[in-house]
Amino acid sequence: MIQLDYLGYEPWPSPNNLLKDLERSAHVTQTIINKLDPGQEKVHLSPGLNPPHWEFGHLIWFHEFWVHRHGQQSNPSLFPDADELLNSSVISHDDRWQVQLPSLDILQNYFSEVMERTFTILRSGSLSPEQAYFIQLALYHEDMHNEAFAYMWQSLAYTWPLKQNLGSIEEQQNGFEPRYIKIPQSQLQLGSAPNTGFIFDNEKWQHAVLVPSFSISSHAVTNGEYLEFLKSLSDAGVSFIEHQPAYWKKEGDAWFERFFDQWLELDLKATVRHISAHNAEQYCLWKGVRLPTENELSLLMASPHADWLPSNLWEWTSSTFMPFKGFSADPYQDYSAPWFDGKHRVLKGWSSFTPNYLRRPQFRNFYLPSRSDFFCGFRTCLI
Repeated sequence: MIQLDYLGYEPWPSPNNLLKDLERSAHVTQTIINKLDPGQEKVHLSPGLNPPHWEFGHLIWFHEFWVHRHGQQSNPSLFPDADELLNSSVISHDDRWQVQLPSLDILQNYFSEVMERTFTILRSGSLSPEQAYFIQLALYHEDMHNEAFAYMWQSLAYTWPLKQNLGSIEEQQNGFEPRYIKIPQSQLQLGSAPNTGFIFDNEKWQHAVLVPSFSISSHAVTNGEYLEFLKSLSDAGVSFIEHQPAYWKKEGDAWFERFFDQWLELDLKATVRHISAHNAEQYCLWKGVRLPTENELSLLMASPHADWLPSNLWEWTSSTFMPFKGFSADPYQDYSAPWFDGKHRVLKGWSSFTPNYLRRPQFRNFYLPSRSDFFCGFRTCLI
C-alpha cells in the first residue's frame, strides 16, 4: 500500500527556484540529444546502455505520467502508445532495442509540450504539495538520466557536448597529504528525517545507529595507487587485465585514460574511476585494508570537508542495498523496492554530473557490484 508520506516532504521549494532548475535540466537533456551525430543513436545491446532516443522518450513519459497524468494510465498521454513504448517498468531492458520509436522531431515536440505545461504551472507562482512533490520527482529523475547519458557517452567514446564538464573531473588536492582519519565510536543519524524537504523512499526514516570506531582515508584511491596494484600483479606473474580500468591503455611505458572521446596521459594523483566493487575489494585485499560500510561513509560525508576530500565520484561501500526498518514505498514504487534483492551495493557521494541539490549525505545510490561504467571510485578503511 502506498503511503502518503510524500505529501509532507516540506519545506517545498519556491515555484521560481523549481522553474530555474527544470529549465537548466531540460537544457542539458536537449543539448545531449541534439548534439548526437546521425547514426549515433543506434547503439549495440549492452547491460550498461539504453538506446539514447528511447531513454529520451522515457524521461519525457515519466514526467508527463507523474506530473500531468497523476500516475494514472486512464488519463490520456499527449503521445499515443506512450505507456506501451516508454514505461521502463513494463519494457525489459533488452526489449528497448525492439521498440518502434517515432522520429526524433516527434519526440522533441513531445518533450517541449510536456515541459511547457509544467513551466506554466510553475509560472503561476502557486503549487499544491502534490504538484511540488511530483515536479521535483520528475526533475530529479531527469537529472539522473542526464547523468546516465554522461556515462553512456563515456562508454561509447562519444564527445560530451556540455563544455562545463569537458575538463578533468579529479579533485583538488586541498594542500594536505592523504592520511587515515581516526573516528571514535559515534552515534549516527542514518537516513532522512521528516520536514527536511524532498527525500527518496529508501531514506525513510532517520534512525540512530551506533558506529564503532574506525579509521578511514581522507582521499579516495588514486590512479597512482591503483597502478601500483596492477604492477604488483604483473610482477607476480598474474594477469591484471580483468582488474585494469576499462578506459585505460598502455603504450610503451606510458599509461593513458580515455575521457569521453579524448585519450589523456594518466594523472597519477587523480582519483581512480570506473572501478567495480569487486575490483575495489581485490585492491583492498592486496593492500590489507577494506571498503567502508554505508554507516562509516555516511558518517564521514556528514563531517566538515576540512578533514576529508570529496572525490567527485560515487564511492562504493561494502553494504548491501536494503530498506531501513519500517520502509514504505512512495508513489513511484519501482524506484527502490525492486532493487532490495540482496545483490545491489550502496554508494555514497556524487559525481561531477550530479546537480548540487542531489549531493546530500543522506542520498543512497545503488548498483550491482560488477558495474564500473558509471563514474565511481572508492576509499578505504584500516582493518
